[in-house]
Amino acid sequence: MSLPPPESAPRPSILIVEDDANLRLGLQDNLQDEGYEVATAASTAEADALLRGREFTLLILDVMLPGEDGYAFCRRLRAAGLRSMVLMLTARTLEDDILRGFEAGAQDYLTKPYRLRELLARVKALVRRGGSPPPERMGFAGFSLDLGRRQLTRPGGEPVELTRTEFDLLVFLLRHQDRALPRQDILDAVWGQDVVVDPRTVDNFVSSLKKKLGWTSTSGFTIHTIRGVGYRMELEPMTKP
Repeated sequence: MSLPPPESAPRPSILIVEDDANLRLGLQDNLQDEGYEVATAASTAEADALLRGREFTLLILDVMLPGEDGYAFCRRLRAAGLRSMVLMLTARTLEDDILRGFEAGAQDYLTKPYRLRELLARVKALVRRGGSPPPERMGFAGFSLDLGRRQLTRPGGEPVELTRTEFDLLVFLLRHQDRALPRQDILDAVWGQDVVVDPRTVDNFVSSLKKKLGWTSTSGFTIHTIRGVGYRMELEPMTKP
């Protein structure tokens, strides 16, 4: 008796938001050749229409869009609960511009002109990270994390707004508490091994995370800076998950 063929897994889906028609079509062709399901939009208004009916695995988002720019669009989508990974494309190379992209909720940032092989490698890494984690809860110092819904709440139940990368960073630190974590290990785990990110980016995200958590010297947790190495998260004994 022959067995039925296994059901094929759904293809990762990508939405390209790029106003340059040549770049948009070129990206679409190359990504489709790699086996991805690809939709395109020339503006944030077109992207909004596509996002009303579905959620994509990855958004490739140009920063310099007519009207609402990529930073504002990404922030708005994250505030509305978007869970897709976001790769920003821009001609801007200043560190402040790159940090703005991460703060808006992007996971990666690629400057133009870019090499196609590098873009495809970054897309592959982000798509691999884009799968939804199984439902799970963690707690520390009165905070509660719902990993399935990707939500963090304070001891009184008030939600804490974190970017996707900040949330992933917090979970990684908690799962490896009491261990000295080199910056490169954090980058590999949170940003992906195939993504090129300045190690100083970790410092910016840890600083932002501590601020959003309202850390003080009396908090039930500490994220220690280990000079020349990275970070170590410690919890008071009664707050450990």
